[in-house]
Amino acid sequence: MPSKSRSFYGWLMTNRNAVAATEIQQFANNAFLDPSFPKQSMDFDELSEYLETSASYLMSMTIFDEAWSEYQASR
Repeated sequence: MPSKSRSFYGWLMTNRNAVAATEIQQFANNAFLDPSFPKQSMDFDELSEYLETSASYLMSMTIFDEAWSEYQASR
């Protein structure tokens, strides 16, 4: 069920997968293990800056861009 008030992290956690077949699933798994991830944020710029400066597990910002597009479509 889409939620207009769900944070990006909340949406991302719906993509966790033990097999991590896709890059977004791998991103979700790694974000889950990141205690500093801005869990309440729904702001593209805040999340983007955090990922660019603090998240060594994200191999490409393109993965975040794709995840953000899916997140926006789900709202």
